[in-house]
Amino acid sequence: MNFKKVMSVGLVSVLSLGMLVGCGSKTSADTSSKKGSDASGTKKTASQDLSGAVATNGSTSMESVIGNLSEQFMQDNPNVKVTYDATGSGTGIESVAAGSCDIGLASRALKDEEKAKNLEEKTIALDGIAIIVNKDSKLSDISLDDVTKIYTGAVSNWKDVGGDDAEIAAIGREAGSGTRDGFESITGTKDACKYSQELTSTGAVIEAVKNSPNAIGYASFSAVEGQDGIKALTVNGVECTEDNISNGKYVIQRPFNLITLKGKDLSTQAKAFFDYASSKDASKLIEKAGAVPTAK
Repeated sequence: MNFKKVMSVGLVSVLSLGMLVGCGSKTSADTSSKKGSDASGTKKTASQDLSGAVATNGSTSMESVIGNLSEQFMQDNPNVKVTYDATGSGTGIESVAAGSCDIGLASRALKDEEKAKNLEEKTIALDGIAIIVNKDSKLSDISLDDVTKIYTGAVSNWKDVGGDDAEIAAIGREAGSGTRDGFESITGTKDACKYSQELTSTGAVIEAVKNSPNAIGYASFSAVEGQDGIKALTVNGVECTEDNISNGKYVIQRPFNLITLKGKDLSTQAKAFFDYASSKDASKLIEKAGAVPTAK
């Protein structure tokens, strides 16, 4: 083989090797550029890497709202577990102050003495407090003034407000309940209510009214919707609806708040849940739970 032919073959070999090396580098670069993406090519977000637990504690009235939000959050973040302890607003607030939960749930505003403990609130929704009676009651409407008279004992017979001749059983919540606090503040009955029964959950109030033809109670609108055996009265002629709560026409309403300790950083997963629950992304789930979201 002559010299020129040998050089030609060698040059082709070198060029071929260079092309192979070049192709190998390109493949490596392509692979590297896909890091941080899943099989579909969707770029992963930080939230997909969250893990750990988030402990919430408080208002029984917020059960539907927190249930919807935590279920979706855990679906989006399968390595995070959100727990909910339905203890009532007062206990939830105390738990945050004591450091025994991440986020407190309160269906009322913080009191001055609670704010003095370095606590702060974030309102994620508004909720109407429905005035409920047994489904067989003659009443369909009641004035706010008559509600006040019933719960203070000034009126004790249904005939005095348009019902049957029967003694009224006024059902309410226990001391420390956010629903009770909101109801008594709005009706001006704080420390003046005379209850036939004081019950420890929204569900218990609904059941008591359902099972007693002469009972009246108050309960979260988000918990009352779709319940059999009871009916929600209009108050001063205004129905308890999302629109009337949002525009302020329905007067017996209160906030749904997330409670945290000012100056104390939440864990990464708790902060992510807090941010999600107070964002526009949560609005549809809050509405589904029967409350009115504040983030628009």
